Amino acid sequence: MTVPSGFSSPALFERVEARIVGLRRPTEVLVTALHTGRHVILEGPPGVGKSTLLRVVAAASGWGMEFVEGNAELTPARLVGAHDPALVLERGYLPEAFTEGPLVAALREGSLLYIEELNRVPEETLNVLITALAEGEIHVPRLGHIPAAPQFRLIAAMNPFDAVGTARVGQAIYDRMCRIALGYQDRAAEEEIVQRMTGIAGEQTGIAVALARATRTHEALRTGSSVRGAIDMVLLARGLEELRGEASFDSLLDAALAAFSGRIRVEEGRTETPEDVIAALLARIVEERSRAGEADPPKASDPPPAPEQQRSTAGRPEPQQPAALEGQDARDAVREAGRRSAGRDELARRHGDLLAVSPEVGRLDEEALEDLLRRDGEAALALLADLAVATDAALRARARQVATKVFLRMARQGRPARRGLRRLTTIRGADGDLELDRTLDRTGGLRPRRPEDFVVRRWGASERAICLLVDRSGSMQGEAVAMAALAAAAVVIAGGEHSDCSVVAFSDRPIVLQSQGRRRPPEHLVGELLTLRGFGTTDLAVALTAAAAQLDRAASPDRLAVLMSDCLPTAGGDPLRSLRGIDRLHVLGTSPEPESLAAGRMLALRGKGRHVVALHAHDVARAMSSLLA
Repeated sequence: MTVPSGFSSPALFERVEARIVGLRRPTEVLVTALHTGRHVILEGPPGVGKSTLLRVVAAASGWGMEFVEGNAELTPARLVGAHDPALVLERGYLPEAFTEGPLVAALREGSLLYIEELNRVPEETLNVLITALAEGEIHVPRLGHIPAAPQFRLIAAMNPFDAVGTARVGQAIYDRMCRIALGYQDRAAEEEIVQRMTGIAGEQTGIAVALARATRTHEALRTGSSVRGAIDMVLLARGLEELRGEASFDSLLDAALAAFSGRIRVEEGRTETPEDVIAALLARIVEERSRAGEADPPKASDPPPAPEQQRSTAGRPEPQQPAALEGQDARDAVREAGRRSAGRDELARRHGDLLAVSPEVGRLDEEALEDLLRRDGEAALALLADLAVATDAALRARARQVATKVFLRMARQGRPARRGLRRLTTIRGADGDLELDRTLDRTGGLRPRRPEDFVVRRWGASERAICLLVDRSGSMQGEAVAMAALAAAAVVIAGGEHSDCSVVAFSDRPIVLQSQGRRRPPEHLVGELLTLRGFGTTDLAVALTAAAAQLDRAASPDRLAVLMSDCLPTAGGDPLRSLRGIDRLHVLGTSPEPESLAAGRMLALRGKGRHVVALHAHDVARAMSSLLA
């Protein structure tokens, strides 16, 4: 393959190592991939040197580079190029009327096309790259085929752990590119980076790097800091010392808060603020170093983490999973569950307000229920959910009607304002990228004169796929049932016309209450959930597999699962190995226990989603709104 002269020579690596610390092996893989004509995706968290590595390699080798910032506004026309409307109207579709975009420029000149934040690029724009990657050329209407020069390469970078404003990169892109994963450098390398960038060595550098590394493993944090936080802290601490005329812990703390508090993200449901976490970590690190008598921190590298395959249940065969019940089988399972009922004596033992709400057999006093909802919402919802399985048939039927109405009303109150992905749509007379051909077709080749004559492309909302998994194992009754019904109502209502929703209740076997692609009236779905009570063991792996099977039927490229559970499996395989087919997994935790919180956070982290805790029924609508917004 053709590459610039001197590429992959020892001199190139010397120039790279003079600028970059701790990335020798990824550099060798990147250079070899480019030398052999491969296209590459660089994946890693912020601050590990993805962009710097490529820029240094390109500059050191003399390889030209076209830079593209990936974001939601990157349309195909902005990537490929477009004809100048004024020149077209004056002279027609001549080659000189075409303004090249970065993709066409890189193809013609044989440059590196570097796309930053690839997973923020809309799917329609990514599709333009597939032909260039597979065939080495693209076709531009009115211009013709643009073949790729021999030195053309596509390099993309992305942070796969960022769940905000990102979308799934399709397998068609991954299948045509090599992937290089970059992790954080070891402690010695990060200290050297800080020293190079600040010109400051010693105690401050060691403390700043230790603090940055501690944020990445702290249990209260979803996202830690890159080495950039340590660089800023060292510079701020030195500046504050010079300003205040002395070195003090207060100067270190002020510098740390300014450098790190905006770079870290606290887990949903935690009471700590970023400032609380940073202050506690800094105090601990300073105290530990003081006890150890470290005037200068050791340079030994931290041991690398165990490969993913060596953690958890590696080497253990996964048990065979039971098939999900769907269609008539699911309806039969719900009908069977509905046969379990509760008599008035049992309901009275559970709920002290029973006689106020149901003073006699067959009667439900809705005014008394509304009063209880105002005074003690959790108690009222728990009672209402249990009345839905009362032995008294008349009371049971009325309770289900009222419960459905109450839960749907509460779910609508938490409806998120934003939902769905944005896709390119073609409209007339609005702001957007001009569709020149369609505009001229509309005007018969004449110059457009009215706003409605212009045809543009702009972003609009499109459908996404959601699967809600509701844990019905254990002692599910009362408020737990109310929370499940509320979650289902929230998902269906929040989705509306812009989401394709499925709902699966599970214990040791999933029951599909609403299949992907088939909408049911929300009241029917809520009514079925009200009949379900705690049953069986908790198999998270089989639930996630069922969710993936439902989402696989969806046409949407954005496939989201929401797991409502305490996340503590008592049966089945490892849930962390059952996330294939789910683009993003949010976890709605239902337990405050530390073990449950840790398990939920790990599932959400591995599922590239968020973890939110809802301990009471009134928390559910707000939590679902947060997850689905």
